[in-house]
Amino acid sequence: MRNALSMFLLASLLVLTTTIQAESFLPTQKPVPSPVLNKPLLTPTPPPINAKAYILIDVNSGKIIAEKNSEEKLPPASLTKMMTLYVISNALNNEQIHLTDSVRISKEAWHAPGSRMFIKEGDHVSIDNLMKGIIVDSGNDACVAMAEHLGGSEQGFSEIMNQEAGSLGMTNSHFVDSNGLPNENHYTTAKDLAILGRALINDFPQYYSFYKQKWFTYNGIRQPNRNRLLWRNEQVDGIKTGHTDEAGFCLVSSALRDNMRLLAVVLGAPTDASRADDSERLLNYGFRFFETHEIYKANQPISSMTIYKGNTNTIDIGVLKPLQITIPSGQYQRLAIKTKVFKTLEAPIQKGDKVGELVIEFDHKVMETYPLYSLTTVESGGFFSRIKDSARLTMNHWFNA
Repeated sequence: MRNALSMFLLASLLVLTTTIQAESFLPTQKPVPSPVLNKPLLTPTPPPINAKAYILIDVNSGKIIAEKNSEEKLPPASLTKMMTLYVISNALNNEQIHLTDSVRISKEAWHAPGSRMFIKEGDHVSIDNLMKGIIVDSGNDACVAMAEHLGGSEQGFSEIMNQEAGSLGMTNSHFVDSNGLPNENHYTTAKDLAILGRALINDFPQYYSFYKQKWFTYNGIRQPNRNRLLWRNEQVDGIKTGHTDEAGFCLVSSALRDNMRLLAVVLGAPTDASRADDSERLLNYGFRFFETHEIYKANQPISSMTIYKGNTNTIDIGVLKPLQITIPSGQYQRLAIKTKVFKTLEAPIQKGDKVGELVIEFDHKVMETYPLYSLTTVESGGFFSRIKDSARLTMNHWFNA
């Protein structure tokens, strides 16, 4: 009897908040001792970029690697078409439309000014061809045709564009048309375009191959993709160019190297050549001096926690989406990972309920914080189990008060 009581008291004194270092449970590369661990590895400043604004991010982690004037509101020119394509892709994903659907071309679409894919009034053109006409040819006529098809009008489609921008967190953007012709009320930022580019890649991977297409022929007219990097850098596979006198030369580019995907946004470059050169410099800088690691997979147990008043005594905790971090190259061993969990958890609890935080430290400074979730559902336990755990919780409160 005394032994049973002693074990009960010990269980009541368990410390429920856990701290776990990276070496304990990282399933990926394990930090190893290094004779130069205390000597900082040098990471140079970003290369000089001759543009009004730019940003460089890792697509998987979302980490901003370099930026300048990234929140300055600027005219996006044809980079607007990225949002047009996002709306189209979302409608395809929701099966509101299909790539094989035909769109009747209106007089307004036929006469749209600026770059064109050369559709004609009264033609019926597939959505597949219109998307490629927007991406490769930067066709304003194709944009208007899709805007009318999905939104009823350019104005109606612009309202959808702004709603999607808000849902993505593009807080400094506003669109008044589908193609980006100059308008003082039509603007965005380098940071917002990075958010949008990341969403195009991650949300609709089934259509991303369209963005690396170098040529597109329609109505007997063959046109090249204006993204120079597609022609000279095989790692680059998107996304979109833009140019007006007001906006200057703009480019959103993305490249994949060794499972690391970067995205660069350059706005307001002085020439077509400089927007390509600057974008390539940014991408090369990111690949050379930074690395991205997948720390945990989605729904992978990181640790377990004690739970009270349930039909089980422990639950697994983890993240619901893959957790990746971007750090300077060669400094993985400087990472430490800690969990901060609620002191007590009581059933019932549902899978996906937040139970704490995962803290990523770099050189003993907090780098990122991510929510931790229960990976299982725990129902309430029986009457006697709940009574026993109530007593444990009371004793735990007395001893920790």
